[in-house]
Amino acid sequence: MEQWTKVISAKHNLLNLHLKDVWKYRYLIKMFIKRDFIVAYKQTILGPLWYLVQPIISSIMYTFVFGRLANIGTDGIPFLLFYYAGTMLWTYFTSCLLQSSAVFTLNQNIFSKVYFPRLTVPISMTVGQIIRLGIQFALLMVFYAYYMIRGCSVRPSVFALLFPFIVMWIGALGTGLGLIISSLTTKYRDLNVLLNFGVQLAMYATPVVYPLSEAPERFRWVFTVNPMSAPIELFRVIFYGSGFLPPEMIAISLCTTAAILFLGLILFTRNERTFVDVI
Repeated sequence: MEQWTKVISAKHNLLNLHLKDVWKYRYLIKMFIKRDFIVAYKQTILGPLWYLVQPIISSIMYTFVFGRLANIGTDGIPFLLFYYAGTMLWTYFTSCLLQSSAVFTLNQNIFSKVYFPRLTVPISMTVGQIIRLGIQFALLMVFYAYYMIRGCSVRPSVFALLFPFIVMWIGALGTGLGLIISSLTTKYRDLNVLLNFGVQLAMYATPVVYPLSEAPERFRWVFTVNPMSAPIELFRVIFYGSGFLPPEMIAISLCTTAAILFLGLILFTRNERTFVDVI
């Protein structure tokens, strides 16, 4: 009598996220990370060094526009350190968001041909972005050491060890939002245009190119409900010893991130069963 070792069924509990299956297929996460890295830089001149070009150029531009022309303060933090950190964290967030939001359309060929836990793909995308963030963070530490040697008033605290937690915090937020949006963009492709435009606008509602202390008091509620404000400002507080961050903003951001991630996982798991028929 035949005994099946694996049974694949479309019927399952809505709250069953198949996390055990993701763990069993964890080797696929490594494979997808390697695939995406090779495809992105196989025929490039600088390879992974491109990870550093964008934040450096953006930081220089922000220094000129916001630091010199607009004369917006940075809480005493050197311009390069201030803008580079904000750009680095915001780029990590938007990369997780945009890639996760397009997970079905980018992988429809492989999704429609073979079974494997679909959740391994957005996880691999997020982990792959951590590699990019790590390279950028290493350069930030070089700049950091330079300014400390010069005697600039940057004072890291012991809470700088929480940086991996901040990375997971931002990654969970970006991935969760992306998974929610992916359930909509499979049916309505033009929402991708709105998403790209919305991401650009959202940066200016987040303390990326200015500190939270420079925001007008009457608009402070915008930053409180914006879950990306807290991790970016927290990074500056614990690494530079400057900044302003109310505890309630951290609590609201963490609760919002957890809710968004949980909702995104549920919608993704539900949508993965029918997306082939829609696309």
